[in-house]
Amino acid sequence: MRKTFLTGLAVLLGGVAVLVLGSALDLEVASTALVGVALGAVVALVPDLSAAARLAGFVGGVLAAWVGYVVRAALLPDTTGGHAVSLALVIALCLVLVLAARHQVSLWTTLTGAACLAGGYETVYAAAPAEVLDTSVTAVTTVLLAAAAGFLAASALTSPNPATGAPAEPASTPEEHDSLDSMTEVAR
Repeated sequence: MRKTFLTGLAVLLGGVAVLVLGSALDLEVASTALVGVALGAVVALVPDLSAAARLAGFVGGVLAAWVGYVVRAALLPDTTGGHAVSLALVIALCLVLVLAARHQVSLWTTLTGAACLAGGYETVYAAAPAEVLDTSVTAVTTVLLAAAAGFLAASALTSPNPATGAPAEPASTPEEHDSLDSMTEVAR
């Protein structure tokens, strides 16, 4: 219970730091801070593979979503069908990344990265699809900055297992840990 509280507090402080520093540096992080910090913390806390593999999958998912937005703006109509093709492309790219990495990257990490960019960028994209090349660079940068803060904040209180890089002492209870393991197996 104490470790969960301290981890949550660290993530909270990391999120506030992202907003304060982002504002001071005139970065546009307000729309991406919560989704980035929260999902970055999730990537740190889920005990699956190594931290490097989880981060690689997350970044790969962000890049897959970025490709999806560029393709959507350049080639697809702004219709349900166009959105469906873009969604299918992003998920297919996430899957290809996992298969190409021979399962050294988990599907859940790539999907989390894609969801992170979509959560932080969709509203901006919808307002001006033609400006995707300009606005998406800012979104990708701020999402990755916020996710890094969340990942580092959540990682600060977990001791890594030297064999896998996964947290040796997760912030969850053993019962919650068992359900996470079963969800991870389903995702693989």
